[in-house]
Amino acid sequence: MDFQKFVDGIKSMTCVISVEKNGNTYGKIRIVAVNQAFVDSVENLDRSLPVTSVGKFIPNSEYQKYFPKDANFEDSCYRCAILKHPIHNYVHPEKYDFWYNLFMLPLASGDENVGYCTYTREISRETNAAKMTQTSYETASAVLNTCIKLRGTTDFDKTIQEVMDDIRKICNARHCCLLQVDFNNRKCRVLADAYSGTAERRPMKHWEDEEHFELVNSWAEIIGGGNSLIAMNQRDMERIREVNPNWHASLMKAGVDSIVLFPLKARGELLGYIWATNFEVNGKSNIKETLELTTFFLASEISSYQMFDRLRILSTMDMLTGVYNRNEMNNRVDRLSDGVEGSSKPIGVVFADLNGLKRVNDTEGHLAGDLLLKNAAMLLQNVFVGNEIYRAGGDEFMVLIEDATPQVLEWQAERIKKQEGAYKDVSFSVGYCYEADGRNVRRALKIADQRMYADKEKYYALYPELRRSIL
Repeated sequence: MDFQKFVDGIKSMTCVISVEKNGNTYGKIRIVAVNQAFVDSVENLDRSLPVTSVGKFIPNSEYQKYFPKDANFEDSCYRCAILKHPIHNYVHPEKYDFWYNLFMLPLASGDENVGYCTYTREISRETNAAKMTQTSYETASAVLNTCIKLRGTTDFDKTIQEVMDDIRKICNARHCCLLQVDFNNRKCRVLADAYSGTAERRPMKHWEDEEHFELVNSWAEIIGGGNSLIAMNQRDMERIREVNPNWHASLMKAGVDSIVLFPLKARGELLGYIWATNFEVNGKSNIKETLELTTFFLASEISSYQMFDRLRILSTMDMLTGVYNRNEMNNRVDRLSDGVEGSSKPIGVVFADLNGLKRVNDTEGHLAGDLLLKNAAMLLQNVFVGNEIYRAGGDEFMVLIEDATPQVLEWQAERIKKQEGAYKDVSFSVGYCYEADGRNVRRALKIADQRMYADKEKYYALYPELRRSIL
């Protein structure tokens, strides 16, 4: 066949690719012939496109001369040219702000050791939903049926776990995991993970430490210019070892022999990753389709959830001190007194009023006063780890302690006084109250408040010059 004449008759960017057969795998992959549209794309001066070539096209050159090395691309070439599977993908390369619509068709070959296929691509800056839906009916239906659970859910964490269980079953993988990444605070969080019934469940808490954040941060380099990473045999795992030996060692320790990894992106922001391990490699195409479509929906839902969560935090938190605000305190007290939550559990209430804030504001300025409030909140957070701390007013804080005992409550109130010396100018007047029934929280609040003011009178008796003006 005259490959050059063949591609010249195609308008879209098209080339013919040859793949050397090497047993059950492949050898070198070359670009045999290209049409003018393809030449223009690889020799285009627009550096935002995934082009590495700076010279002219040379027939039978290895493909890496013209665009980045990509294990997914190589696997597609092998499946199309050697295994004779037609391929269509609609993908978003991780490093570039555009979408690829890709078509590959097997061609006849007179050489049993070399296979040929076409490679046609269209590039667009905007997502085309119609092209995205051209995945198989079975995959699209399965993914949509499970991801639609997230719409309108009132329990995001529980529902995302159900979705991950479903996706693992669709992929027929041993393990699937959804990892959220906070690049600003250099933290990761496992949103959900699912294991097959026969797999040993491994604790995932370690993904939240600094060491594993560094590992996750390196995945973008491993994925390279593609939209995913797929390793399904020893050769692929060896490539991971060459690029990232630390991650390879972690995978080996976890008994991973195959993995597919997809980034989750929404509005140009990388939100995290989803992966499946130890899947049936013969169903690799189905797994890639599944996770490709899954990431599209999950990224959108996670982004919306994060936005809602940020708005919720803004409405419930005191932005200066980082503890809950008065509005959230009132809501919590209402729920307790109405028996909605914590109905009959014992409750402890602590009021801690910051001494001397007005004097600091008057003599040193509001910036010094703000710093004093931040230090006061930090002290309380160190004393009442895991408890609910609220800024009840300008210089007044309230702490709720569920399942409290009178002894623990007294001990924690004493710890406030003992730790004051570690924070510059921080001094509290403290009152507390234990209530055996949480529904009586308002009575506990009143008693704790009275005791706090009694403690403040003792403070001003010792330091009358610091008594605040009531004007």
